[in-house]
This record gives sequence, C-alpha cells and structure tokens, in this order.
Amino acid sequence: MLDANLTKQLRQIVGEKHYRDDQEALVSHSYDGTPMLQSLPDGVIYPENTDQVSQIMKALAAYKVPVVSRGSGSNLCGGTVPVQGGVVMVMHRMNKIIEVDMENLTATVQTGKITAEFTAHIESLGLFYPPDPSSMKISTIGGNIAECSGGLRGLKYGTTKDYVIGLEAVLASGEIIRTGGKLMKDVAGYDLTKLLVGSEGTLAIITEATLKLVPPPAFKKTMLAMFKDLYGAARTVSRIIEMKIIPATLEFMDNPTIRVVDDFAKLGLPLDMEAILLIEQDGDPEAVERDIAKIREICELEKADRVEVAETREHAEKLLTARRSAFTALARLRPTTILEDATVPRSRIADMVLRINEIALKYKVSIATFGHAGDGNLHPTATTDARDKEEVHRVEQAFEEIFEAAIELGGTITGEHGVGLVKAPFLEWKVGRAGMDVMRGIKLAFDPHNLLNPGKMFAKETRKRVVIERG
Repeated sequence: MLDANLTKQLRQIVGEKHYRDDQEALVSHSYDGTPMLQSLPDGVIYPENTDQVSQIMKALAAYKVPVVSRGSGSNLCGGTVPVQGGVVMVMHRMNKIIEVDMENLTATVQTGKITAEFTAHIESLGLFYPPDPSSMKISTIGGNIAECSGGLRGLKYGTTKDYVIGLEAVLASGEIIRTGGKLMKDVAGYDLTKLLVGSEGTLAIITEATLKLVPPPAFKKTMLAMFKDLYGAARTVSRIIEMKIIPATLEFMDNPTIRVVDDFAKLGLPLDMEAILLIEQDGDPEAVERDIAKIREICELEKADRVEVAETREHAEKLLTARRSAFTALARLRPTTILEDATVPRSRIADMVLRINEIALKYKVSIATFGHAGDGNLHPTATTDARDKEEVHRVEQAFEEIFEAAIELGGTITGEHGVGLVKAPFLEWKVGRAGMDVMRGIKLAFDPHNLLNPGKMFAKETRKRVVIERG
C-alpha cells in the first residue's frame, strides 16, 4: 500500500480517473508477454505529457517508491513486471506524433504511440521508418526504444538504435533531459541517446523521441528457398552475404516451425523440408532483379530443393505475414509458449540450430526454431504447460544450455528481447564481471535510489556456467 498523501498527490497530477489502485488495474498490469511471471503493483498511473511524468517522479522519489514504465506489455524478458511493487506508469496517453519534418527527414513522436500506427502514418507521407518488430501492431515506440527492438528488416536497415537521434527523458529525480536532436552529427560529450536506447527503463523514463526517416524503396521482390539439408540453408545465408548482397529480409524457419505455420496460415508449404529461407530484396527495380537472380543461383548451388518467387505483392505479404505469425502459430500447440532469443555469427546458424535440437532431445522438451538468419538472431521457442512443474524445469535447463551454446559459438544471450528479469542471471556470462561493474556504476549515476524498474538486468547472483558434455 502506498502512503495516502502520495496517492493524493498522484491523483492531483493526472486527474482522478488516471490513477488507479483497484484490483482490476493492479492485476492487469502485474504481468507482461513473459509466461509464468506475475507481481502486483501498488498503483497504476497514466500520464498525458512530460511535465506530468516529471511531477510524478518527483513525488515518487520523495517517498522512495519504485516505478516501472510500460507501453503495451509485449515484453518477453519480464522487463515490465513490477517485481518490487510500486507504481506502473503506462504511457499510452502520450501517443501524439508531434511533428514530421520533411526537410530534415525526421519525426518527433511521444513514446506511447503504437509502432504500426506510426509506421502507417509515415508511409502515407511517402517516407519510411524501417524498424519492424513482430509485435509492431501492439508495441509502442517507447517499448521498442527501451528494448532496442529489431525485426525482419534488421539485416539491411538496422534496428531501433539506428533511427533514434534524439530523446526527451525524465530522470529518477524528476529532472528532464534532452539528448541529440535533428542532427546527423553530434559528438558533444557522451552519447546519452544511444545509452538510453536499450536501457530497459532502468535509467530514465523516455517520453519523446526524434526518429530518422528514409526514402521508401521503389521496388520489392520476395522468394522462398526450401532445403532438405539444414547446412545447405545455413551455407546459403553466408554465401549471400559473402557475395555482398544484403537482402532487406533473410528469415529462417526449421521443420517444426514450418509445420505449425503452414497449419496456421494454410500456405501449402512442403512439410518434408528441414529449413525454409524467406528472402526479400528491395530498392531500384533493376538492382532487385539482379540480386534476386544471384540469390536464386546461390540457393540452387547449395542444393535448395525448391525456389519460388512471389508472383504478386499480395502473395509476398502473405508469406511475410506467415513468418510474423510463427509465435502465434506455435502458441496454439500447448498452454504455455516460451519464446527466447539467442544470437550467433551468421556462419554458425546451422551449428546453433543443431545444438538447440540436441539440447531439446536431451531434456525431452519440444523446441521449434525460427528467426532472422541474416543477422544470426534465432528464436528457439518451447511449447509446454506451466502446470507441469517438472517439464517446465526441464525447459529452463534446456534454455540455460542454449544460452551457453550461443556464447560458446561466439554469440550472445539476447539479440533483441532484452535482459529484464529472465536473463539477468546470465548477463555476466556475456559482459564479464568488469562489464557488470561498469553497468552498475552507470545505473547508480542515473538512479541512485534504484527506483527505475528495480530488479531488472542486475541479478542478485550470477548463474553458474553449465558444463555441457558433448560426445
């Protein structure tokens, strides 16, 4: 329970109906997209502008009450679960596109704006905002920034961090800072903009973003390459990049994923394939046709069983939508779906998929793998049942070994989902003890009383490295 004087102040700041502590509000903001994690907050608040966020933070800081900023709650690492109670700050009322600057090709937007709505508006003006997380229909710009979200177009166009050039944010003290701006060059001091991108709400509450826009591609073409040999698919990915072709999209689905996606989307995919690559290229029509022809040659050299080019844009969109629906399709199989992400160098994709399959077999759990092959970011996804504690324990053991395998292959424990609560015990595996000390020092400088999203990223103790016995 919060102090009555504090809740009175909070209601005065945002208005009576925009601060809630009824059971419905508390329960509905006690979890996010991460399965099997839940913790009740003490209150939920819905600010309308940066000034209100500043006032809220000053009030909470005075009482040393923690706060978790939140968009739509599609987070997959427990990053918006209020594990230490306090107040959940929901940003959906802050959803305005403040400006689209056609001269500088930038947009300034409040961070509660839904990503797909923002993207659609930008495209209606003849411009392009490339970051496209699979959750874009519900995720917010602020959530994307907090997690440095990727997406299907990440290989060619980069991720969220590559398009955030300025921020307005509120510190734990309630002070407002502004970083960057409509600038392509700015080396005045530390790059606080890039520091805040991907900080998972642990350093500041981001209220407004200035985003870089680019001209849209003139032409697109989409193809499917189907392989009965997993290594053939992986070699194809490496060979495409080696030939200095950078596709707009280069996605991977393994056989279990192919089966459930086809059942869900009714595409008529061949179910005897070990892997399918979904490849899209965009740009100048002549260059696109040339690249697609070269990619087809590479696929055939690597013994692709079938190569198909989408005949219409509608067909291409259906294929892309099917890939985006992989998680939804898998979620239909069992009551609980755990979607993880691990990234390896693209040359090690086949090794990683085989390791995932070995680990799944070892622990007798069901794991399908899909992801962004072009940048090595794979999404091993376990289907299980939270009520079966013994099976869930085996799933957890399997993922622990999967993270270990990713690091062993030169990769990382997360490529785009973030650390949050779930991967905090493994973070030191990637960054080392000295790296953790530097991060703690940064956290302390921004948030000396640990009020901003406490309990995330910094685990009480690091998980011991597993010893993987291999034959």
